[in-house]
Amino acid sequence: MPKTGSSHIKIPRKHISQKVSNVSPSGIRKFFDLLSSMEGVISLGVGEPDFITPYHIREAAIYSLEKGYTMYTSNYGLPQLRQELAKYLESCYGLSYDPDSELLITVGVSEGLDLALRAILDPGDEVIMPDPCYVAYPSCTTLAGGIAISIPTTEENSFEIKAQDIEPRITERTKAILIGYPANPTGAVMPKEELIQIAQLAQQHNLLVISDEVYGQLVYGVEHTCLASLPRMKEHTILLNGFSKAYAMTGWRVGYAAAKREIVEAMTKIHQYTILCAPIMGQMAALEALKKGDSEVEAMVREYDCRRRVMVKGLRDIGLSCFEPKGAFYAFPSIKITGMTSEEFAEKLLIEEKVAVVPGSAFGHYGEGYVRCCYATSLPEIEEALKRMGRFIERHRFQH
Repeated sequence: MPKTGSSHIKIPRKHISQKVSNVSPSGIRKFFDLLSSMEGVISLGVGEPDFITPYHIREAAIYSLEKGYTMYTSNYGLPQLRQELAKYLESCYGLSYDPDSELLITVGVSEGLDLALRAILDPGDEVIMPDPCYVAYPSCTTLAGGIAISIPTTEENSFEIKAQDIEPRITERTKAILIGYPANPTGAVMPKEELIQIAQLAQQHNLLVISDEVYGQLVYGVEHTCLASLPRMKEHTILLNGFSKAYAMTGWRVGYAAAKREIVEAMTKIHQYTILCAPIMGQMAALEALKKGDSEVEAMVREYDCRRRVMVKGLRDIGLSCFEPKGAFYAFPSIKITGMTSEEFAEKLLIEEKVAVVPGSAFGHYGEGYVRCCYATSLPEIEEALKRMGRFIERHRFQH
């Protein structure tokens, strides 16, 4: 105990780490929180399917509870789920992964991304990624002690990251290339020819590629190429995927990572001390989805495709230039004709017309001048949102 009357000097201390202080809150969640307090809002904001998880998948989880499946699983995940995943990756992409050592079940793809970056990065290591890109890519890189190196992508180049643009940015500190296709927020799909060039670059410089393919089943009129399936790329790829988007299982939080043994072991070290394992009920539901969920996925993709065409045509009809998305469930129209910043546009649209979109600037510097519109909502709501946006554009088109 300090002596009575003794003087104490209070040492100034920062209670929040500099690393965390340098990370901005998610621009997506900011608008989600804002619209949650408003009535009558049509949300084209948060990227979540409006479909309910298919009945038989829900029933599998309920049945697992009734059978008493309420315990921990292996840190790696349920063995039977990993075995089914290995079969799935073999049948879809011709990939051979050992379910005992090369597959890890994660709490959504978000945890898989965090684990991958923390497992491979030393302080100051660089990760090359496209801009715009999913909001978590640069932030998770920073939290893992790395440095995000952004490569501009443009509407004129179909928002594709090019090998010729990546190569000049590779340094001795470069550890990985991080890409997500089909892309959030643009809906872009990488052609196989371009992925082959990126794969060759990774092999030439002995880099890893973290490939986020959570939207891989949601493509329209094109084929999704799994990066790890390209020649000699399994050893250079950390494949991330999950059940949230294709199977309408966002709240179940089940994803997976596939990579060579030493990387999965490193990721599992972090996973076992921070998460331990993904919830067993979600894993049982994911197992059912893999076994019997293809027909529901196909039906949802057909519906998304219909909505996609309505959304893109509607945005163009009200005067907005809009890149045609080939995957995921996002349109990324340019709002430059209004003269507003993307954040100003999103805020005014929400207040004046009660339509929620996400500012493109939330996804990087080169997202400025665009907004993300999610079409994972019903056609009547999309059509009403387009009417409201049309009124808004008409009022503001010539004011700047």
